[in-house]
Amino acid sequence: MMIQQLIPIFCIFIYCSVSLAEPLPGLDPYSEKIEQQLNRAIIAKGKDYLPRTRHLSAEGQAIYTNRLILEDSPYLTQHAHNPVNWFPWSEETLALAKKKNKLIFLSIGYSTCHWCHVMERESFENKEIAKFLNQHFIAIKVDRERHPDVDEAYMLAVRLVAGRGGWPMSSFLAPDGKPFYGATYLPPDIFIDLLQKIHLTWLEEPEVILKQSEELSALVTQIMKNTSDLESFGINTIQQTANNLLSRLNPLTGGFGEAPKFPNEPALLFLLQIATRDSNKPLNKDLASTLDLMSQGGIYDQIGGGFHRYATDDIWLIPHFEKMLYNQAQLSQVYLHAYRITAKDNYARIARQILDYVLTEMTSSEGGFYSATDADSEGVEGKYFVWQPDKIRETLSPEDADLAIDLFAITEKGNFDGRNVLHLPVSLREYALNHHLSYQALTHRIDRIRAQLVEVRKQRIPPLRDDKILLAMNGMMISTLTLAADVLNEPRYKIAAVRTGNLLWDKLWHNGSLFRVYLDGRHSIPAKLDDYAYFIQALLDLYDIDGNPVWHQRSLTLADLMSSRFYDNTHGGFFMSDTKNALFTKPKSLNDSALPSGNSVAIIALANLALRSGKLSYSELANEALKAILPSPDKDIFSSVSLYKALDLLVHGEVGKYQYGARGAVKASAEIKEIEGIKILEVKLQLADNWHINAHQSEVEDIIPTSIYIDADTPAFQLDNITYPESISRKFSFLSTPLEVYEGDITLRGLLNVNKNAENTAHRNALVPVVIQFQACNDQICLAPEKLTLRATQ
Repeated sequence: MMIQQLIPIFCIFIYCSVSLAEPLPGLDPYSEKIEQQLNRAIIAKGKDYLPRTRHLSAEGQAIYTNRLILEDSPYLTQHAHNPVNWFPWSEETLALAKKKNKLIFLSIGYSTCHWCHVMERESFENKEIAKFLNQHFIAIKVDRERHPDVDEAYMLAVRLVAGRGGWPMSSFLAPDGKPFYGATYLPPDIFIDLLQKIHLTWLEEPEVILKQSEELSALVTQIMKNTSDLESFGINTIQQTANNLLSRLNPLTGGFGEAPKFPNEPALLFLLQIATRDSNKPLNKDLASTLDLMSQGGIYDQIGGGFHRYATDDIWLIPHFEKMLYNQAQLSQVYLHAYRITAKDNYARIARQILDYVLTEMTSSEGGFYSATDADSEGVEGKYFVWQPDKIRETLSPEDADLAIDLFAITEKGNFDGRNVLHLPVSLREYALNHHLSYQALTHRIDRIRAQLVEVRKQRIPPLRDDKILLAMNGMMISTLTLAADVLNEPRYKIAAVRTGNLLWDKLWHNGSLFRVYLDGRHSIPAKLDDYAYFIQALLDLYDIDGNPVWHQRSLTLADLMSSRFYDNTHGGFFMSDTKNALFTKPKSLNDSALPSGNSVAIIALANLALRSGKLSYSELANEALKAILPSPDKDIFSSVSLYKALDLLVHGEVGKYQYGARGAVKASAEIKEIEGIKILEVKLQLADNWHINAHQSEVEDIIPTSIYIDADTPAFQLDNITYPESISRKFSFLSTPLEVYEGDITLRGLLNVNKNAENTAHRNALVPVVIQFQACNDQICLAPEKLTLRATQ
């Protein structure tokens, strides 16, 4: 017992001791209390802890340590040994700025941000810059993924000042937290010059800064109250918006705009939703070309799977090498929807590779999904991902090496600092055709090549990984996995989705509230709007795929909390946070960026919940919110495309595999099975307990029978030899004779044949729209007859 008691003391004073060798430049030493806290935090990191700084003692210990060592954000702890006197975002920090009447320098970024690392190395590790910053400013560091509301408010201010935004975000605030100037990355000479000029202005003309901060903060607050009138938007507006976006796709290189080139997933997902509705048209050629070129480019990791964040050029060749979870989740959905529309197997192949990368490289032992991986390894951007011909030949057999070098255009000269970012100059089908290979044989060899190169690559030092598990992004990933399980018919994706759903509820739901972050076994940060919205949608998707009512009940609980805590009862729409969080305004997520706006996700989740629960209050709130915030289509379409996606859902209904009717009492889906060359269309219905629908045939007059048929707008197909299930005879008080009905789970089938008399049958997509008409009743009421349009992929 005595030895066990001595071990902690021995550890502290012999092996685990640290000392803060120097105070931060320009400051007195920390108080004894704070210094003890910092020491304990470093000791808790363990003996293998490597401080991220160039300021090290001869023993390898950090010379400087600031308050960020106490935080549980990977991004903040990266800056814990800067000589800057960083503070985390808090009411206490802002109160300190007011008390000392000091200006605030606010730096916002995230852990895998390349230019954040550059500015850290150049400026925040610079002792002279740190000294000036420490003496004259309160320096605050914010992880945008933990505080998206803070990021949203100050990013809008930066865009208003600088005309553009990005990370790192460098903002200057008055002591009350109101912004007066902002920028993104600043080189060290410009940064120190700016610090000096702003400090001098504060000393000599503080009224100039205060006036600017009042005007800028008022403008930000006014924009956050953006209002609209949904009634002024006709149904044609949705198609006009889609046409507008399609016209902006580059027909040669794909995608929107010029370098740097981002996938712009919200726009792609909106266009695919519109395309799903119209089965008489093939997928737009420029949209299909965009998906093809992206998946062939270096922006896609040809070896390990998964997309990098963006391309630095116009042709998707050289990426910025970060990999974000939200890119993988959204782009998986993009390729899954494209596969559902077109039945092209390469889209399914890309979706599988992305998802398998996530499940292999970005999944915790508990089943949560990590946030991101960095662009750099060993301090060099892209080093982990690039190749040279000799390494390819060293790894593969001569035949496979020749194939890989030719297929991926690998050269001695390289295309990125003397090395090669792998890409496909032509599609796999075109390559197979040009080289007289079967497509199946080629993909089999490529899979073998990829597996071997991945194993070799694992021996390299990997990029930094941000291990925090964010509720919103994990909710998005659950929705993606449920979609993949259905579209690809692979149960392993459903298993992963269910596992993550249970983990998030177990770890991030506490005492009637959700939390945003799960890291190192602890939850932190109250959940924001996007956390609630994405998780509600994820729960609904889990409910769709396995029918477990617990998912549905949890979605109802969270929707009620989201509506009561975040909704703006004065101006409409949802706030990002349910508290002011020391901000100068209460921001709303109204605009898309790399992610859909929080309001669009919330509106879509409420609309889907209304269909499944039968509670009209949810759809009413969704309509009210959209009416308040939907901007005119003549404004920047890219910033509001997800709100138009929500509008399309509210006007036209769902386009997914599952459809709900009878206030959620009827669940319907359709699929096509092929047996010995014969296509059979199956429509499956699941009826809630105590509900029934009328049978296909009835002797009772004025009863609406159940029937299925091909949508009249799709003449390319016809449904023959339809078989209906055996009905059940039930006696009801409102009828004198028994009524034939269907109850429980039923299946309707028909032979799907091509209508040889139809024109242009080849010029359409792979979806077959089938309509089911029914009338649902229970023991008390009969609802109005309904029609649901289901879409099955050939």
